[in-house]
Amino acid sequence: MVSALINRRLRTFCLLVLAMSMTGCLYWLRAYQTYLQMNEFDRYFSVAVTDDFTLQFKEPLLYSHDFVALAKLYPSDDTATTTGGRHWRYWFRKVDADKKLVLPEIKFYSDLLFNQEKRLIAWSFSSLFLQIAPPQFLEVSLRSIAGANIDKEKKQLKANTDLLDKISAALPKKAIVLAQLGAPLEIRDEPEQEIYIYHFLLDTPRVEAGYENNALNEVKLSFDKKNHELFNMAGNFAGLKIAIDYRTFLDEVKP
Repeated sequence: MVSALINRRLRTFCLLVLAMSMTGCLYWLRAYQTYLQMNEFDRYFSVAVTDDFTLQFKEPLLYSHDFVALAKLYPSDDTATTTGGRHWRYWFRKVDADKKLVLPEIKFYSDLLFNQEKRLIAWSFSSLFLQIAPPQFLEVSLRSIAGANIDKEKKQLKANTDLLDKISAALPKKAIVLAQLGAPLEIRDEPEQEIYIYHFLLDTPRVEAGYENNALNEVKLSFDKKNHELFNMAGNFAGLKIAIDYRTFLDEVKP
């Protein structure tokens, strides 16, 4: 038991040094500390699902300026709340190959809610986003961050699904997804799958120089040719890279 405790503390120390060495900045340290909280998900977080999906932070660590420092982007809307905090909304609007808005307009949002101390207390995703990232899969993918491998060079986390309980859930059907998102910008035809590619442009009043590409978000949706189910979603949302293979979370994978 003593040996195991030492090993855990040594691992934590080593990961802490690794996180701080990424940039030497405090916002990376706070991001890393939030990552550590994922090891005790139910102690530090809760999930609420209504028309949207909200991840609530019980002991918040991240500040509003941390998100600007990490993504180099500013929110579409920034309003005060009745409790003295701030409500940030990031609007993502569907665009064509020339970054022109597609009509009729198709859009989704991501909300960040901060308390009076400017710490993040809630992160929400709108109902349209849930068409490509269903709530059950979104929650279990967040839980899988615990124990994730850290890629120092890419500054990414590779989720660990080995220790998670699998879930029983239906994968989104292509017809339903297309009814919400409309025609894709491009379709890549592969032997066992079709990859539908969409572009969404972040509506932002300001982008820091050199980070203009962060405002354009490419979303790739992989559909199984046999059953027409969405099994993989990958995208870049305001500098945050997300990739989810839904099949890794299912208790049974259909043939």
